[in-house]
Amino acid sequence: MIYSVNGTVEVIEPNLAVIDCGGVGYACRTTANTISQLKIGEKAKLLTYLAIREDAAELFGFADTAELSCFKMLISVSGVGPKAALSILSGMTPQSFALCVASGDSKTLTNAPGIGKKTAERIVLELKDKVSKQDVAAGVKGSPIPVVAAASNTVAEAVSALMVLGYTNTEATNALSGLDPASPADELIKAGLKKLARF
Repeated sequence: MIYSVNGTVEVIEPNLAVIDCGGVGYACRTTANTISQLKIGEKAKLLTYLAIREDAAELFGFADTAELSCFKMLISVSGVGPKAALSILSGMTPQSFALCVASGDSKTLTNAPGIGKKTAERIVLELKDKVSKQDVAAGVKGSPIPVVAAASNTVAEAVSALMVLGYTNTEATNALSGLDPASPADELIKAGLKKLARF
């Protein structure tokens, strides 16, 4: 399994970046967000996911773990393939995607090319359910949940969004503790991610 590629950006095309690693060019399918951070001739590191089918093997590359995590979650949804996942993540940040799932906002997902209403609803339904299961499991283990999470809907949305990005209930709630519960959910998510990144 190829975990990451680290080298010089050789080619940039729509949804494709080629990274030269020691003379070997790795073609990575990717999102518009990741491509916007790359420049030809400069060094770059992409976290990767290798998709193997009967007729092909494709490498997908992402600038950070949040985007890779969202990609993996999206392709786990029935009927959502890598192309659709890239389409969604090209139109929004991982934080925005997590917030859509956490708040049940399937309509925003339909803004992505090739994503219809039924597919968007299925994404929210299946991924929100995963978050709920993680939430329940954390509760059974007796994980401490700060009072602030119950006091604000935006904090609850931010906790769910961070869990969509792969953090546990405890990690998410601890990262959001001490923040202003009146802040918009997207601001809480960004602040929470900054605190989590320090650890």
